[in-house]
Amino acid sequence: MSQTDLSHKEIGPIGVFDSGYGGLTILNAIRQRLPQYDYLYLGDNARTPYGTRSFEVVYHYTLECVKKLFELDCHLVILACNTASAKALRSIQQRDLPGLDPNRRVLGVIRPTAESIGSLTETRHVGLVGTTGTIQSQSYPLEITKLFPDIVVTGEACPMWVPLVENGEYDSDGADYFIKKNLDHLFSADPAIDTLILGCTHYPLLVNKIQKYLPKHVVLVVQGDIVADSLANYMNRHSEIEQKCSQGGVCHFLTTEAEEKFAASASVFMAEQINARQIQL
Repeated sequence: MSQTDLSHKEIGPIGVFDSGYGGLTILNAIRQRLPQYDYLYLGDNARTPYGTRSFEVVYHYTLECVKKLFELDCHLVILACNTASAKALRSIQQRDLPGLDPNRRVLGVIRPTAESIGSLTETRHVGLVGTTGTIQSQSYPLEITKLFPDIVVTGEACPMWVPLVENGEYDSDGADYFIKKNLDHLFSADPAIDTLILGCTHYPLLVNKIQKYLPKHVVLVVQGDIVADSLANYMNRHSEIEQKCSQGGVCHFLTTEAEEKFAASASVFMAEQINARQIQL
């Protein structure tokens, strides 16, 4: 797609993208913090999960979705997905945006989270739980140590946590088993951890279970509010982007899956009735 293929509308909604449903937790926080803007959520639910896919596939899928949101008038797109932020964001920003439209922006969730860590940890030992793809990418340790060279980050891949959430088992005994197993493994690897990052947007639904097996002194870092505050700060600093984001307080939902299936699954994450429109990429 060339720059001439993009929409020429001067303003449009803020695009929010996720491979599945977890990004709705980010969208919720952003809408609470910045209710005045219009939002367009795109879930690539037909091809989820991204967490176990290769860098090349995640990059290709994410770029397709970003292009679609650009076509639909979004001048700013948030990758509300840790895997996409880890495996695709940098390539899209550096390789694709200059050719697509250098005046548009694509932001992720890893950098804002990393920026918040320095003021939270006292021991300078941080734990990270996430999908296999996010952990293998090393994106969090790289971003955090770039900002805070003295911080040690230990990651734990939790491949069962997303399926637990998406199958409505996040409050089940099975969830206890997998969460305890992963947290025990993480804290045995580094007992000095005093801050734990939930490096997946699905994980807020598991917070009650996580806190049950988390040492009492450990600070739990949930991304939604951090990303929302970071976006508010970004808007204040970049008026040239802020002015291109329409303000009607409206939110629409798109999915690559069946509309009924999206609505049913989204109800796990949202306290409102969702009416989505199915699209082809």
